[in-house]
Amino acid sequence: MKKRLGFLILAVLALVINGCMNEDTSDELENVGLLVPETINDGVWGTKGYKGLLSIQSDHEVDVFYKESMINDTSIEQAIQEYKKDDVNLIFGHGSEYANIFNELSNEFPDIRFISFNGNAQEKNTTSLKFNGYAMGFFGGMTAAHHTETNKIGVIAAFDWQPEVEGFVDGAKHQNKEVEVVVEYTKDWNDKESALDRLTSLLRKDTDVVYPAGDGYNVAVIEELKERGLFAIGYVSDQSDLGESTVLTSTVQHADKLYGVVADKFSEGELPSGNLEFDFKDGVISLGKFSPLISDDFKTAMNQHVKQYIDTGKLPNGKEAK
Repeated sequence: MKKRLGFLILAVLALVINGCMNEDTSDELENVGLLVPETINDGVWGTKGYKGLLSIQSDHEVDVFYKESMINDTSIEQAIQEYKKDDVNLIFGHGSEYANIFNELSNEFPDIRFISFNGNAQEKNTTSLKFNGYAMGFFGGMTAAHHTETNKIGVIAAFDWQPEVEGFVDGAKHQNKEVEVVVEYTKDWNDKESALDRLTSLLRKDTDVVYPAGDGYNVAVIEELKERGLFAIGYVSDQSDLGESTVLTSTVQHADKLYGVVADKFSEGELPSGNLEFDFKDGVISLGKFSPLISDDFKTAMNQHVKQYIDTGKLPNGKEAK
């Protein structure tokens, strides 16, 4: 009887321990998948996602997978099915277009955490990441307004909801009350032809500094500005390599670093569901390299402004980012 009781106790303990171990490892990072709407070779947004994926592979010693041109629900669902077979339990959809389909499919794949950008994550295993673009736009606008000679600067944005656009306008007005900011929209992240048309419209209005706030067309716009001897504020990446005498500075979103932050939190069981916001203080947004055309005094002042914002949350106008 005692032997039977002993075996029974051991069996119960084994079940409890096994259950605890399963509970602790439910969020353990296994393998990671990436879906991009265009390509990982665009040199800007898609490339940053791929670099972030590779950093996770290196830091966490897991297998990683990626698929390009994932733009319709059928291909996305098929990709998720394939990732599940590869023991992927963390999937990044590199854009806002993945938020809705991830919400819809999340219940079919309860063991996978779905990550999107700038969307509305509604299920317990979905998370959406958002860069707080207002502050970076504010500092970019200050730089543009400082350098303009015509007192007319422009923005070529994709959509009117981009917070960096409002930030750019407010920062420019704070730096130079006489400056006029003209904003044009393409309604598409990648439409180079439309962006260049918008640039022509801006140049007819005598703008001499332009902020091309769309990762799919900003390089084309900057190259055209370079040809004309005009100036730009880079977007998403540090674009000083396109011309230090053209790109005054850049508003940089370090999506690759954010991938690492998310993977770390997930592997530690500390990644919340829902919509998360990140900014300068998280180390995933920064200003890029300043052009030699920008004075040392202004660069020093801007670096101090950024530090103050990180420390206090207050912008140079004394207000918090929107």
